[in-house]
Amino acid sequence: MQESKVSRRLKEATAPEVNEYIYRPRLEGFADGFLNLGNVNKAHIVMLAEQGLIRSEHATALAKGVLDMEAAGPGVVTLDPSREDAYFNYEAHLIEQIGTDVGGRLHTGRSRNDILATLDRLRCREVLMTLIDALIQTRQTALNNAEVFAEVVMPGYTHLQPAQPITYGYYLSAVEQALARDCQRLTQTLASMNQSPLGAAAFAGTPFDIDRARTAELLGFDGFVDNALDAVGSRDFILESLSHLSLLSVFWSRVAQDYFVWSTHEFSLIDFPDSVAATSSIMPQKKNPTVLEYLKGRSGHIIGLLMGASVTVKGSNFSHTGDANREGTRGFWEAAEESVRCLKLLELVLRTATPNVELAVKRAGDDFSTATGLADLIVREADLSFREAHHIVGAAVRRAMDAGLPAHRIDTGMVDLCAMEQLGHALNLPADKVRECLDPTANVQSRDSAGGPALSSLRPSLARANARLQQERQANQARRDRLSAAQEHLQAATRAQAGL
Repeated sequence: MQESKVSRRLKEATAPEVNEYIYRPRLEGFADGFLNLGNVNKAHIVMLAEQGLIRSEHATALAKGVLDMEAAGPGVVTLDPSREDAYFNYEAHLIEQIGTDVGGRLHTGRSRNDILATLDRLRCREVLMTLIDALIQTRQTALNNAEVFAEVVMPGYTHLQPAQPITYGYYLSAVEQALARDCQRLTQTLASMNQSPLGAAAFAGTPFDIDRARTAELLGFDGFVDNALDAVGSRDFILESLSHLSLLSVFWSRVAQDYFVWSTHEFSLIDFPDSVAATSSIMPQKKNPTVLEYLKGRSGHIIGLLMGASVTVKGSNFSHTGDANREGTRGFWEAAEESVRCLKLLELVLRTATPNVELAVKRAGDDFSTATGLADLIVREADLSFREAHHIVGAAVRRAMDAGLPAHRIDTGMVDLCAMEQLGHALNLPADKVRECLDPTANVQSRDSAGGPALSSLRPSLARANARLQQERQANQARRDRLSAAQEHLQAATRAQAGL
């Protein structure tokens, strides 16, 4: 009778269906996780030797065996789904090379549970840094073009109706600022999750005198998860990261929707090069916004992955379980890969979109988005309450619309007629000031309060944003440098243990 390849407790071989549908898919990412698994093993070997938990000659053989496997690469390991997962296949190959007595000592003082938890944190750490890099690049593009288009006046919209004139550069500055918060959320998660679960064993610690701080140091963690049950039972850092990606995807979808509308023939405020568009199989005039549709569609997919992961984990016990710690994490890796792709596509959109400068400023002058500026003028010049000014300007807008006139054709006479209707007396506003407040360019430059679109406000804001972005770029690179130094330290310690 065949027996399990990993346990004498199980007297039957694994069912073919279990191998095919559960264990084999787990091995598909073996090559990607091979180096991390090797690093976990190296850190554990070095610690066991330093603590005197295995004899020196055994530690030397283990260290050399793991280094030899690392040099040979993941392809040297025969993957057998009957061994359940990557760790048992790795261990089986190591034992084949150096013998059961020595190879079997690698598992002293630990469990597959804390190994898997450590691998998830190592992988998530790298993923988060990659996402942060992608966000930084996208934000930089937004800031670069915000500088270029800081004076390109266009209508701003609320409820998709012309509201107040802004500049395209101002819009891009807002996009960068929102993306900065997404970056901040991911960075905070990265800082909090960089704790090692290694040494927690199955979930209740170990009687061996291990040094968890040492393995944490060797693997570039800032410390270790104090409670062993929490260390192996929690993947909240993955749900947290997935939540952040869901928020990020909601935002990039909103930006894509703006461009989707602005690039229509009816709006024509923005154009894209043909290289980022598609056409129709039947209608030769079509230029379809393929990238924007992809960005909007992928957002729904990422939100769905968050919901799937949350529902999977919520029904699991607070311990190590396959549904929580394997099935519950699957969606994050997919969402992270998709988010990196989408950020690169969003960067492409921000980099290649070109405003229709003349039409944009004309629309802002014709579509009554300057009307608030006229109300502000009345408050200043006529000493009326804003509500009274609002009624007068609303009546003037209605009168101009009825006459088929654009906003810039509203003059002092029309304002006085409306003031007589509303208040019983004329306002006698200076004609030049009325013209100025209804001019979209002057209108934008008048709104110079903190956070406003005027150049006097926008340019200092962009300078501050660029300074913040540079600091964040340096901080993320510093993280990578620290991890590279930890990797070099781990490699040197392993080689020294191997006598190399």
